[in-house]
This record gives sequence, C-alpha cells and structure tokens, in this order.
Amino acid sequence: MGAAYGDPVPAPVPARRAVTARRAAAALAGLLLAVPVLAGCRRAPDTAVPATSPAVLPAGTSVHHLSVGGADRTYRVHRPATAPGGAPLPLVVVLHGGFGDGEQAEDSYGWDALSDAEHVLVVYPDGLHRAWNVGGGCCGRPGRAGVDDTGFVTAVVAAVRAAAPVDGRRLYATGISNGGMLTYRLACDTTLFAAVAPDSATLLGDCPAPAPVSVLAVHGTADRTVRYDGGPGTGVARIDGPPVPDVVARWRAVDRCAAPVTTTAGPVTTSAATCPDGRAVELITIAGAGHQWPGAVPRPLVQKALGLDPPSTALDATRTIWAFLAAHPRPA
Repeated sequence: MGAAYGDPVPAPVPARRAVTARRAAAALAGLLLAVPVLAGCRRAPDTAVPATSPAVLPAGTSVHHLSVGGADRTYRVHRPATAPGGAPLPLVVVLHGGFGDGEQAEDSYGWDALSDAEHVLVVYPDGLHRAWNVGGGCCGRPGRAGVDDTGFVTAVVAAVRAAAPVDGRRLYATGISNGGMLTYRLACDTTLFAAVAPDSATLLGDCPAPAPVSVLAVHGTADRTVRYDGGPGTGVARIDGPPVPDVVARWRAVDRCAAPVTTTAGPVTTSAATCPDGRAVELITIAGAGHQWPGAVPRPLVQKALGLDPPSTALDATRTIWAFLAAHPRPA
C-alpha cells in the first residue's frame, strides 16, 4: 500500500491564494479534465497555519505535505467551521482529473459549499505531474512509473483522521475522469471506503478480488474521452476501457446485489440495485452529456476555445453523489 515517512500528522503550509491564468488554462486544457468553474462562487481565502501549530486541522482550507514512497506529496483539506456537538465528521476524498490538481478540483465542483452546509470534511489530494496511476499503464508519468497513488490516498486519510474527529464508518471517495479511475482503483485495492462515486470514468487494470463496497457511477452517453460504450477514446491518453455498464454490473456481482431497477426522468436514467448489508450499486446515465462534471456552471467562451464539453444541466453531481454516499455508511 506504500509507506508514509515522517510525522504521522503533516505540518500544514500556507495555501496558494488563487489559481493563476496559466494554471487555469493548463487545467482546462487536459485530456481528461472537465473544469467549468462555478461562476459567482468564491471560496474563502485559505488558512495559513504556521508549522509550529498543533497537529490539528483549522476551519476552512489548509494545505499539507506528506512524504510517501520517498516523494513529497501535497493535499488540501476543507474543514467546516462548525459541527453539531463536535461529533465525528464524514470524510470525502475528491480526486481531480488529468492535468488538474487539488486546488482546481476545490474551485470547480462545489464541494466546499457542501462541506459547510452538511458538516463534511473534504480532502483534495494532488496527483504527481497532474495525473494518477490507475492501472493499465494509465495515466501520464505516474502510470508509466508505477506511482503508488492508492498508498498515497490511504496515507492522506490516515493523516486527516489523526488531526480531526472522523467517523470511520463514513469514509468516501469520488473523482472525475482520471480521478474517477483512481476512485475505482481504491475500491479494488483497499477496504478503506464505505462507498465510492466515479464520474466520467472507467475501470482500468486488474481488479481480481475486490471487497464489497457501495458504488455510484455517473456518465454521459456522449463522452468521447472515456467512452460510455467502451473502446478507445479521444485525447492523448486514448483511454480504452470496458463499457461503463459492464463495470457497474461487475460491482453488482461483487456486492451480490438484486437485479437493478431502472427509472428515467428526462435525459437522466438511473439503474439502482440494492445489495446485502445495506449496500447499493447505481449507474446514472445522462443522455447526450459529454466528459464533464454535471451541474457546474457553464463557461461557453472557455469551452469553445479549448474544445471542452459543456456541463450537463440535468443533474447536480455534487449533491447527487453526496446523497448517495451519505446513505451508505460502512455496515455496523
């Protein structure tokens, strides 16, 4: 799973204040990334915490370093200002897509607002060279070098749990594209998470004996980068994975689920299966949607300039994913 070195709770460092035009363009131009930043939504300034501060997480967003596998890795944490009665908080790991990073994911998908409203710890890890190793040689330098990103995310969760009250039955992971693929990899290779929710992603590499876990997959039928029906996608990585419905069917088999029940509302089709021990496996398909995070505010000029798919207006992915995750804690 990879080793973590140094202090069990890494010292936070001052976070960057804003995404520069250069970084925003790089994030937007990625082959696996849909980053329609939420217009009108401004994140509060990141909290700068001196290295001599106690090993606790401040309210708001802080940035942390962690040595894993001999590499200096970074991640962001957003902690809500309040929690009812100081109770342990659920934790959601949000994984950026290719050419993105944790700050871009934090700024783009609306999880900070949900964190504050629902009292959820949200963690945004950074992939090395803006990518994740998810198996099958994907993606980028981490994929070619065999970087242990599963071990990194596991170490990040352990560090956050050491620094804040976290409900061990409510550990979750979600991500888009390359980050969604790592979400599947975490479900394959660990037993850490109660539920996972990949968006615009498929399963790459071996997954011989995964443990039961609740799964929600969100995908557009017109996704050309990670094709809904499988086969090579467009873009530099040429993602060539199995059809998304086949991946979801495999998780139904792992979880020993009942036959799915399918409902359709406009362009959104939901195939939901109930499983033993309170688990569930669902596939939400959005007809005509491309490679994107549904529900984000569109930015037509940027999308046109960089050839990005517009976000679907048929679904608020952040709220929908959280509702599924919250409903599926680890069985007692």
